[in-house]
Amino acid sequence: NLITRIHDMYITTIQGCLYKANPPFGIYGTRSDAIQELLKQLQIIENLISSTPSDYLCGDSISLADASLYPTMIFIETMLPKFGITDGIPPKLTKWFQTVRAKDPTFAKIYDEVRGGIAAWESNGRWDTIHMAGLRDSDDPSTIFTKIINREIPSDIVYEDEKVFAFKDINPAAPAHILVIPKDRMNLTNLRRSSAEHIEILGRLLVAAGEVAKNQDLGFIDGARIIINDGTDAGQEIPYLHLHVLGGRTLSWPPG
Repeated sequence: NLITRIHDMYITTIQGCLYKANPPFGIYGTRSDAIQELLKQLQIIENLISSTPSDYLCGDSISLADASLYPTMIFIETMLPKFGITDGIPPKLTKWFQTVRAKDPTFAKIYDEVRGGIAAWESNGRWDTIHMAGLRDSDDPSTIFTKIINREIPSDIVYEDEKVFAFKDINPAAPAHILVIPKDRMNLTNLRRSSAEHIEILGRLLVAAGEVAKNQDLGFIDGARIIINDGTDAGQEIPYLHLHVLGGRTLSWPPG
């Protein structure tokens, strides 16, 4: 039935975002995008469940939908809170999940077996180094860049998409000087903290920098120097990964 197809095609392919160390998660290159899609698919299933009281998803007897979805829901129920999501399972799904566990001994046994495996992962610190779980951007200090992205501080924006934000440096070191930053810092206080988790956003930052450097209206002429200052020795001042795109004149080498 449709619930089983949604589970098999759209949920199992991305559920690794809740426990795998690195992307990809199905077609998604970031954990946050995969988690949002997972929540969307749960809501789609929620809308398919009848409002008529019943212990099982499709009526008064167990179906393939129950057998397919239940083990996955144990993972989801246990792991979503590790990512700060405490209300991700919709109400009808929650009621079904709790009811079959309480009333059906087979489902109760499955629950205990799966939770036992997850507990072993927890004792081994599986989530300690996973972005959005053990590693959260909120653990690092907020910066002026967050306020600029949120429009709390004005800036001269030159480029923006769903993941990247670019604006003019208020203390330009060249006739054209643009800062390119990720909208979600993703723990990237500096480049040395990057991992496979960040491959997609690092690529997006470079593509955006290239687009900016082609814009002669911003003062660029024939190319640009694209710089990442990483750490104190490199002159990094703000603990938020950012690219400097410099141009509008001939730049000497090596830099200072």
